[in-house]
Amino acid sequence: MRYAPLAPELFVENRRRFRELLPPASLAIFQANDVLPTNADGSMAFRQNNDLFYLSGVDQEESILVISPDARLEAHREILFLKETSEHILVWEGYKLTKDQARAQSGVPTVMWLESFKSVLPALMNEAEHVYLNSNEHIRAVVEVETRDARFIKSLQNQYPLHDYRRAAPLLHRLRAIKSPEEIRAMRAACAITEKAFRRLLGFVRPGVWEFEIEAEIVHEFLRNRSRGPAYGSIIASGKNATVLHYVSNDEQCQDGDVILLDFGAEYANYAADLSRSLPVNGRFSPRQRQVYDAVLAVMEHAKTQLRPGNEIEAYHKSVGEKMEQELIKLDLLKADDVRHQDPEKPLYKQYFMHGTSHYLGLDVHDVGRKYRTFEAGMVYTVEPGIYIPAENLGIRLENDILLTANGNEDLMASIPLQADDIERLMRR
Repeated sequence: MRYAPLAPELFVENRRRFRELLPPASLAIFQANDVLPTNADGSMAFRQNNDLFYLSGVDQEESILVISPDARLEAHREILFLKETSEHILVWEGYKLTKDQARAQSGVPTVMWLESFKSVLPALMNEAEHVYLNSNEHIRAVVEVETRDARFIKSLQNQYPLHDYRRAAPLLHRLRAIKSPEEIRAMRAACAITEKAFRRLLGFVRPGVWEFEIEAEIVHEFLRNRSRGPAYGSIIASGKNATVLHYVSNDEQCQDGDVILLDFGAEYANYAADLSRSLPVNGRFSPRQRQVYDAVLAVMEHAKTQLRPGNEIEAYHKSVGEKMEQELIKLDLLKADDVRHQDPEKPLYKQYFMHGTSHYLGLDVHDVGRKYRTFEAGMVYTVEPGIYIPAENLGIRLENDILLTANGNEDLMASIPLQADDIERLMRR
């Protein structure tokens, strides 16, 4: 693997916490993601199912994890099924994990080849009353292809129609929301790589450079620092493009006098970083650009004070929205009297700040977790306010990754330049 191995104790502990949520006589089965096709005989780069990775640390296709805490045979209580290397695979793809490597990596004591799964499954199902199966239940998920999980669910329910089938996703959402020290270590590494890429850009961005050239600089820095690459599609949006929230074309030339909005983050050991910064293409903000930048920064700093254990998402967004209203009034984008008489269900600030301020971060960029869960220590959220003014061809977004702690929070990106004066100074070097 490209990244330094994560400690197997992480996955042992994750499985222990998962087992504690299961009722007696339960069986849980987790499938790897598919290797997705492109065209002809091509395929996309493999990306492991995050729940399977969370519980096993195995980053290999066609893997299956079984957890059956009450199985009569101790060897059946945790089983990892892996694709075995053949002479053909060895020539065309290289080695797959050996059983010993998989045990060392995952802490799962019983490792079998994938061909054994069909013969072991009947014994597991015979003892089980409750069968937990996995699916993508992210609140914003749009799944238009049949996944490996979906095919397995249909096949198993057809073969064993009378078992009590249950959803594994809510249990994983509950567990994955709280990050362990080892997970935080991986996320710190992703943030550190992201910082290196951003600092590289401070000496690279200038009038006439193309957005895709900036993207290339980012990817170069990611790969040379043992990241697999971007954790999501990088947004390199200059001028008017910065007012398009999910602009990913990255195909226009940066013009003197424009601001470029950057939204990118490295992936490290499957964990994501998520950064947003806004840079003056020529190295110096105009007075109006600086005014808007400072307004967004003020909202960001306020949001960070509210992102603490014990608070809740609705109260948090309400407080951030009120601060945004104050800043938009100062910018002459809203009138105070209009704000006082606005429909509270349709706040006026949404004209200029139309997305949420924060989301969970972890194995997924928009990580899983219950939206209305009270904030707790160990959660990691982004903080990413923005102001978008299409009439001025100006969009400013600032974003850092925040770890909630027992004493408040810690900014995992505190060392990445953020103040406008620092940005200008570093760009002039």
